Amino acid sequence: MTDLKPRYDLAVIGAGPAGLAAATLAATRGLSTVLLDEQAAPGGQIYRAITRSPVKNPSILGTDYWHGADLVGPFRDSGADYLPGAAVWSVSRTLDIGLSRDGAARILPARHVILATGALERPFPVPGWTLPGVMGAGAAQILLKTSGLVASGNVVMAGSGPLLWLLAWQYLRAGARIDAILDTTPRENWRRAMPLLPVFARSGYVGKGLKLLLEVRRKVKVIGNVSALRAEGDGRVQSVVYRQGDGAERRLPADTLLLHHGVIPNINLANAIGCAQSWDEAQRCWVPDVDGWGATSVAGVSIAGDGAGIGGALAAEHRGRLTALDALHRLGTIDRATRDRDAAPHREALDRALRGRDFLDALYRPGQEFRVPADDTIVCRCEEVTAGQVRDAVKLGVSGPNQTKSFLRCGMGPCQGRLCGPTVVEVIADARGVSPAEVGYYRLRPPVKPITLAELASLPKAEDEVAAVMHH
Repeated sequence: MTDLKPRYDLAVIGAGPAGLAAATLAATRGLSTVLLDEQAAPGGQIYRAITRSPVKNPSILGTDYWHGADLVGPFRDSGADYLPGAAVWSVSRTLDIGLSRDGAARILPARHVILATGALERPFPVPGWTLPGVMGAGAAQILLKTSGLVASGNVVMAGSGPLLWLLAWQYLRAGARIDAILDTTPRENWRRAMPLLPVFARSGYVGKGLKLLLEVRRKVKVIGNVSALRAEGDGRVQSVVYRQGDGAERRLPADTLLLHHGVIPNINLANAIGCAQSWDEAQRCWVPDVDGWGATSVAGVSIAGDGAGIGGALAAEHRGRLTALDALHRLGTIDRATRDRDAAPHREALDRALRGRDFLDALYRPGQEFRVPADDTIVCRCEEVTAGQVRDAVKLGVSGPNQTKSFLRCGMGPCQGRLCGPTVVEVIADARGVSPAEVGYYRLRPPVKPITLAELASLPKAEDEVAAVMHH
């Protein structure tokens, strides 16, 4: 990490569309900029492995994916420093960034920080979801993009949301077989979504989405109105059991079960820094409080892209540019009038990219039974805690997720609540008969990523620096 400057005007965390666009604009306009990213190459999740994907036939992943390459070129030419393979585990209130790379940790100070940490898959806890052979659709998509790998044998997909259909389409294009798609979209969602259809119909998603859906439905058996889903098997998944509506249980053979019901903002780092957040009822998740420029409640920290609320890849890119323009203004490089004038085209493009999102949010809102699972379902995989144990804790007076930690260790494992937080909150809220907004979320503390003692020991020893990292 020797090639880094001792301090930067701007540090951008995450090299997806928001981070790439923000770092490119800021560096081009004269800010000393560093882009820190955990992956080995730029692109984030959506454009993962864009510069090195073994999938050379562009029609497999689709033109939307290859648009990512248009972001990487300008970034490479922008003059921004780039640090791949870097895990950021802390950002202090004084904007000292704690990061690890190649087994060594260091503190990197910045004058402004943009978090572009993106989205993660909403946890989908059903009985048997911890069996080998059951995985998230996002993980399957990563294998396809990075290694050109697809699952073999009997493949069943289950869940709802645009990404599920996109992966199905990419799988078919790659020559894979899908035995069935179990669509868990609740029927009543259509009633809620219909009034929003006219706006969606004028968006760019419609033509693309319909074509994709029709192509998948032509080639794959789609079973709608699915409830009561579970995976069964001895040592690994062998079959998927489900009901259609209130009907009888049915069973499908499955060597691989791919689950997905939407994405939510990855708020772990923002949460640990202390950025205020609110419960989003439409998307059923916690979202950081940001203004129109991505500024948070913590001075000098902004959030761009899906980490500030799900809007998709194109929206993320424009939000990245708006956040960078605001950083330029806050650091005194441009005045307010210049910021507002230069932002106008990006705001317009952002509005266009977000048009129709409300329809998708309403249509693909996951059903209650999958957000609030039955008692015997494991909700915290790290500590193997079931929904029933969480409900029992509520009976003993637990009112929120932070107290469940002391009772059950929920959210204290390696994933730091990423795989259980949303579910634990929903289960507690349901058991108490209140909104998740009242229950609250995990209070996270640095380090937000697992870090070894050897890495910590390699830190510079100035007392104030150590204090800055361990400020909690």
